[in-house]
Amino acid sequence: MADPMHQFEVTKIVDLPDFTIPGLGRIDMAFTNSTLAMTLAAGLIVAFFAAVTAKPAVVPGRLQLIGEGVFGYIDNLTSSIIGHEGRKFFPYVFTIFLFVLVMNLLGMFLVFTATSQLAVTATLGIMTILLVLIVGFVRNGAAMYKLFVPAGVPWYMLILVTPIEFISFALRPVTLALRLFGNMLGGHVALKVFAGFVVSLGALAAGGGLGLLAIPAAALSLGGVVALTALEFLVAFLQAFVFAVLTCVYLNDVVNLGHHH
Repeated sequence: MADPMHQFEVTKIVDLPDFTIPGLGRIDMAFTNSTLAMTLAAGLIVAFFAAVTAKPAVVPGRLQLIGEGVFGYIDNLTSSIIGHEGRKFFPYVFTIFLFVLVMNLLGMFLVFTATSQLAVTATLGIMTILLVLIVGFVRNGAAMYKLFVPAGVPWYMLILVTPIEFISFALRPVTLALRLFGNMLGGHVALKVFAGFVVSLGALAAGGGLGLLAIPAAALSLGGVVALTALEFLVAFLQAFVFAVLTCVYLNDVVNLGHHH
Protein backbone atom coordinates (compact mmCIF):
# COMPACT_ATOMS: atom_id res chain seq x y z
CA MET A 1 0.00 0.00 0.00
CA ALA A 2 1.35 3.42 -0.97
CA ASP A 3 2.64 5.66 1.78
CA PRO A 4 -0.26 8.01 2.69
CA MET A 5 2.21 10.75 3.69
CA HIS A 6 3.97 10.80 0.33
CA GLN A 7 1.27 13.08 -1.11
CA PHE A 8 2.40 15.90 1.22
CA GLU A 9 6.04 15.91 0.14
CA VAL A 10 7.19 19.25 -1.24
CA THR A 11 9.22 18.71 -4.42
CA LYS A 12 11.10 21.16 -6.60
CA ILE A 13 9.76 21.77 -10.10
CA VAL A 14 12.17 24.53 -11.13
CA ASP A 15 15.32 25.09 -9.09
CA LEU A 16 16.14 28.80 -8.83
CA PRO A 17 19.21 30.46 -7.29
CA ASP A 18 19.08 30.93 -3.53
CA PHE A 19 19.77 34.24 -1.84
CA THR A 20 20.71 35.22 1.68
CA ILE A 21 18.90 37.68 3.94
CA PRO A 22 20.94 38.97 6.89
CA GLY A 23 19.51 37.57 10.10
CA LEU A 24 17.33 35.01 8.31
CA GLY A 25 19.93 33.00 6.47
CA ARG A 26 19.69 31.41 3.04
CA ILE A 27 16.29 31.44 1.32
CA ASP A 28 15.46 28.64 -1.11
CA MET A 29 13.70 30.23 -4.09
CA ALA A 30 12.87 26.99 -5.90
CA PHE A 31 9.47 26.77 -7.59
CA THR A 32 7.82 23.79 -5.90
CA ASN A 33 4.58 21.85 -6.23
CA SER A 34 3.30 23.87 -3.26
CA THR A 35 4.11 27.13 -5.06
CA LEU A 36 2.42 25.80 -8.19
CA ALA A 37 -0.75 24.94 -6.26
CA MET A 38 -0.93 28.41 -4.69
CA THR A 39 -0.18 30.15 -7.98
CA LEU A 40 -2.83 28.09 -9.74
CA ALA A 41 -5.36 28.90 -7.00
CA ALA A 42 -4.68 32.64 -7.30
CA GLY A 43 -4.82 32.44 -11.10
CA LEU A 44 -8.15 30.60 -11.09
CA ILE A 45 -9.70 33.18 -8.74
CA VAL A 46 -8.53 36.09 -10.91
CA ALA A 47 -9.65 34.35 -14.11
CA PHE A 48 -13.08 33.53 -12.66
CA PHE A 49 -13.86 37.07 -11.56
CA ALA A 50 -12.41 38.47 -14.78
CA ALA A 51 -14.94 36.30 -16.63
CA VAL A 52 -17.72 37.32 -14.22
CA THR A 53 -17.11 41.05 -14.67
CA ALA A 54 -16.29 40.94 -18.40
CA LYS A 55 -19.92 41.32 -19.52
CA PRO A 56 -22.10 42.19 -16.52
CA ALA A 57 -25.82 41.85 -17.16
CA VAL A 58 -28.97 42.99 -15.41
CA VAL A 59 -30.19 39.40 -15.53
CA PRO A 60 -27.08 37.50 -14.37
CA GLY A 61 -25.89 34.35 -16.05
CA ARG A 62 -24.52 31.34 -14.18
CA LEU A 63 -21.01 32.68 -13.64
CA GLN A 64 -22.23 36.13 -12.62
CA LEU A 65 -24.80 34.57 -10.30
CA ILE A 66 -22.09 32.50 -8.55
CA GLY A 67 -19.73 35.47 -8.34
CA GLU A 68 -22.38 37.79 -6.93
CA GLY A 69 -23.49 35.07 -4.52
CA VAL A 70 -20.01 34.62 -3.07
CA PHE A 71 -19.49 38.37 -2.96
CA GLY A 72 -22.77 38.97 -1.12
CA TYR A 73 -22.16 36.03 1.22
CA ILE A 74 -18.83 37.38 2.49
CA ASP A 75 -20.14 40.96 2.51
CA ASN A 76 -22.99 39.89 4.81
CA LEU A 77 -20.52 37.94 6.95
CA THR A 78 -18.20 40.89 7.54
CA SER A 79 -21.08 43.30 8.17
CA SER A 80 -22.89 40.98 10.57
CA ILE A 81 -19.79 40.30 12.69
CA ILE A 82 -17.82 43.55 12.51
CA GLY A 83 -20.73 45.92 12.04
CA HIS A 84 -21.08 48.97 9.80
CA GLU A 85 -17.28 49.17 9.40
CA GLY A 86 -17.08 45.63 8.07
CA ARG A 87 -16.91 46.89 4.48
CA LYS A 88 -13.44 48.29 5.15
CA PHE A 89 -12.11 44.79 5.80
CA PHE A 90 -14.19 43.01 3.17
CA PRO A 91 -11.35 42.85 0.57
CA TYR A 92 -9.05 40.97 2.94
CA VAL A 93 -11.70 38.58 4.26
CA PHE A 94 -13.02 37.96 0.73
CA THR A 95 -9.51 37.24 -0.58
CA ILE A 96 -8.50 34.95 2.28
CA PHE A 97 -11.78 33.00 2.05
CA LEU A 98 -11.49 32.39 -1.68
CA PHE A 99 -7.77 31.63 -1.55
CA VAL A 100 -8.17 29.01 1.18
CA LEU A 101 -11.28 27.55 -0.45
CA VAL A 102 -9.72 27.16 -3.90
CA MET A 103 -6.50 25.68 -2.47
CA ASN A 104 -8.59 23.18 -0.50
CA LEU A 105 -10.64 22.23 -3.56
CA LEU A 106 -7.58 21.93 -5.80
CA GLY A 107 -6.23 19.39 -3.34
CA MET A 108 -9.23 17.20 -4.13
CA PHE A 109 -8.37 17.07 -7.84
CA LEU A 110 -4.59 17.39 -7.86
CA VAL A 111 -1.91 15.39 -6.09
CA PHE A 112 -0.83 18.25 -3.83
CA THR A 113 -2.81 20.24 -1.25
CA ALA A 114 -1.09 23.51 -0.35
CA THR A 115 -3.14 23.94 2.85
CA SER A 116 -1.77 20.64 4.14
CA GLN A 117 1.54 22.44 4.67
CA LEU A 118 1.95 24.13 8.05
CA ALA A 119 4.21 26.78 6.49
CA VAL A 120 1.33 27.90 4.26
CA THR A 121 -1.38 27.94 6.94
CA ALA A 122 0.99 29.57 9.46
CA THR A 123 1.73 32.35 6.97
CA LEU A 124 -2.00 33.01 6.52
CA GLY A 125 -2.47 32.99 10.30
CA ILE A 126 0.41 35.44 10.87
CA MET A 127 -0.87 37.75 8.13
CA THR A 128 -4.28 37.82 9.79
CA ILE A 129 -3.00 38.53 13.29
CA LEU A 130 -0.64 41.24 11.98
CA LEU A 131 -3.61 42.94 10.32
CA VAL A 132 -5.52 42.72 13.62
CA LEU A 133 -2.60 44.25 15.52
CA ILE A 134 -2.09 47.07 13.01
CA VAL A 135 -5.81 47.93 12.99
CA GLY A 136 -5.95 47.68 16.77
CA PHE A 137 -3.04 50.03 17.45
CA VAL A 138 -4.05 52.51 14.75
CA ARG A 139 -7.61 52.75 16.06
CA ASN A 140 -7.02 52.40 19.79
CA GLY A 141 -3.40 53.29 20.48
CA ALA A 142 -2.46 52.61 24.10
CA ALA A 143 -6.08 51.62 24.81
CA MET A 144 -5.28 48.26 23.20
CA TYR A 145 -4.61 47.05 26.75
CA LYS A 146 -8.40 46.84 27.18
CA LEU A 147 -8.30 43.76 24.96
CA PHE A 148 -6.64 41.91 27.84
CA VAL A 149 -8.46 43.66 30.70
CA PRO A 150 -12.20 42.87 30.46
CA ALA A 151 -14.50 45.46 32.02
CA GLY A 152 -16.44 44.45 35.08
CA VAL A 153 -13.83 42.01 36.35
CA PRO A 154 -12.78 42.66 39.98
CA TRP A 155 -9.26 44.05 40.24
CA TYR A 156 -8.00 41.08 42.23
CA MET A 157 -9.15 38.71 39.44
CA LEU A 158 -7.24 40.67 36.78
CA ILE A 159 -4.01 39.09 38.02
CA LEU A 160 -5.35 35.78 36.72
CA VAL A 161 -7.59 36.93 33.84
CA THR A 162 -5.14 39.29 32.09
CA PRO A 163 -2.39 36.67 31.46
CA ILE A 164 -5.04 34.21 30.24
CA GLU A 165 -6.45 36.81 27.83
CA PHE A 166 -2.95 37.66 26.59
CA ILE A 167 -1.98 34.02 26.04
CA SER A 168 -5.30 33.40 24.29
CA PHE A 169 -4.62 36.31 21.94
CA ALA A 170 -1.03 35.20 21.28
CA LEU A 171 -2.24 31.70 20.36
CA ARG A 172 -4.74 32.93 17.77
CA PRO A 173 -2.40 32.60 14.76
CA VAL A 174 -1.34 29.16 16.05
CA THR A 175 -4.92 27.91 16.27
CA LEU A 176 -5.76 29.42 12.87
CA ALA A 177 -2.81 27.62 11.29
CA LEU A 178 -3.21 24.28 13.08
CA ARG A 179 -6.98 24.01 12.54
CA LEU A 180 -6.72 24.37 8.76
CA PHE A 181 -3.52 22.32 8.50
CA GLY A 182 -4.79 19.48 10.71
CA ASN A 183 -8.15 19.11 9.00
CA MET A 184 -6.72 19.03 5.49
CA LEU A 185 -3.84 16.74 6.45
CA GLY A 186 -5.98 14.29 8.42
CA GLY A 187 -8.74 14.08 5.84
CA HIS A 188 -6.36 13.36 2.96
CA VAL A 189 -4.46 10.77 4.98
CA ALA A 190 -7.69 8.93 5.83
CA LEU A 191 -8.79 9.08 2.20
CA LYS A 192 -5.46 7.67 0.97
CA VAL A 193 -5.53 4.88 3.59
CA PHE A 194 -9.02 3.73 2.60
CA ALA A 195 -8.09 3.93 -1.09
CA GLY A 196 -5.04 1.79 -0.34
CA PHE A 197 -7.27 -0.78 1.35
CA VAL A 198 -9.40 -1.00 -1.80
CA VAL A 199 -6.35 -1.69 -3.98
CA SER A 200 -4.76 -4.18 -1.55
CA LEU A 201 -7.95 -6.12 -0.89
CA GLY A 202 -8.84 -6.08 -4.59
CA ALA A 203 -5.45 -7.55 -5.44
CA LEU A 204 -5.95 -10.21 -2.77
CA ALA A 205 -9.36 -11.12 -4.17
CA ALA A 206 -7.95 -11.32 -7.71
CA GLY A 207 -5.78 -14.22 -6.57
CA GLY A 208 -8.88 -16.38 -6.13
CA GLY A 209 -9.40 -19.04 -3.48
CA LEU A 210 -9.78 -17.75 0.04
CA GLY A 211 -8.79 -14.33 -1.26
CA LEU A 212 -12.34 -13.94 -2.56
CA LEU A 213 -13.36 -13.36 1.04
CA ALA A 214 -11.69 -9.94 0.73
CA ILE A 215 -14.32 -8.74 -1.77
CA PRO A 216 -16.85 -7.57 0.89
CA ALA A 217 -14.08 -5.75 2.75
CA ALA A 218 -12.93 -4.11 -0.49
CA ALA A 219 -16.49 -3.00 -1.24
CA LEU A 220 -16.80 -1.59 2.27
CA SER A 221 -13.54 0.30 1.86
CA LEU A 222 -14.71 1.65 -1.47
CA GLY A 223 -17.86 2.92 0.22
CA GLY A 224 -15.64 4.57 2.81
CA VAL A 225 -13.66 6.31 0.05
CA VAL A 226 -16.85 7.69 -1.50
CA ALA A 227 -18.14 8.90 1.88
CA LEU A 228 -14.80 10.46 2.82
CA THR A 229 -14.54 12.19 -0.55
CA ALA A 230 -17.94 13.82 -0.02
CA LEU A 231 -16.91 14.77 3.52
CA GLU A 232 -13.64 16.27 2.30
CA PHE A 233 -15.48 18.56 -0.12
CA LEU A 234 -17.63 19.73 2.77
CA VAL A 235 -14.56 20.21 4.99
CA ALA A 236 -12.84 22.18 2.21
CA PHE A 237 -15.64 24.74 2.32
CA LEU A 238 -16.11 24.70 6.09
CA GLN A 239 -12.44 25.33 6.82
CA ALA A 240 -12.37 28.32 4.48
CA PHE A 241 -15.58 29.58 6.10
CA VAL A 242 -14.23 29.10 9.64
CA PHE A 243 -11.00 30.92 8.72
CA ALA A 244 -13.03 33.85 7.36
CA VAL A 245 -15.36 33.91 10.38
CA LEU A 246 -12.51 33.89 12.89
CA THR A 247 -10.74 36.64 10.93
CA CYS A 248 -13.90 38.76 11.24
CA VAL A 249 -14.22 37.94 14.96
CA TYR A 250 -10.62 38.93 15.66
CA LEU A 251 -11.02 42.17 13.68
CA ASN A 252 -14.25 42.90 15.51
CA ASP A 253 -12.42 42.64 18.84
CA VAL A 254 -10.17 45.58 17.96
CA VAL A 255 -12.55 47.59 15.77
CA ASN A 256 -15.24 47.64 18.44
CA LEU A 257 -12.90 47.39 21.42
CA GLY A 258 -14.78 49.85 23.61
CA HIS A 259 -18.11 48.09 23.00
CA HIS A 260 -16.87 44.66 24.14
CA HIS A 261 -15.14 45.54 27.37
